[in-house]
Amino acid sequence: MAESIIQQKSFKFALEIIHLYIKLQKQREYVLSKQLLRSGTSIGANVEEASGGQSRKDFLAKMYIAYKEARETKYWLRLLQQSNLVNIDLTNELIYADEIIRILSSIVKTTEQSIG
Repeated sequence: MAESIIQQKSFKFALEIIHLYIKLQKQREYVLSKQLLRSGTSIGANVEEASGGQSRKDFLAKMYIAYKEARETKYWLRLLQQSNLVNIDLTNELIYADEIIRILSSIVKTTEQSIG
């Protein structure tokens, strides 16, 4: 079966987060970067789990977790951007995180409505 848009985007985002993590480590930012790596890569992992869900409710639960992880990732990105702990512009990552949040929010709402 072909990958969905959210599978593709969350995988690409995870790769970007990994590359960002390496840059952050080079600038000696170890604490927030690790939080970002965990939440940013778990979005796609939960989307993948959802695609193999045993039921619609299982699918919904995993997609909701992915949504929450995306929101957490955006939080860490904003914190890094506004704290000036590092000299990296995170605007593109923030825009991409917003896009993923919107897609996941739509998936969650649609699935909730279909379950009833």
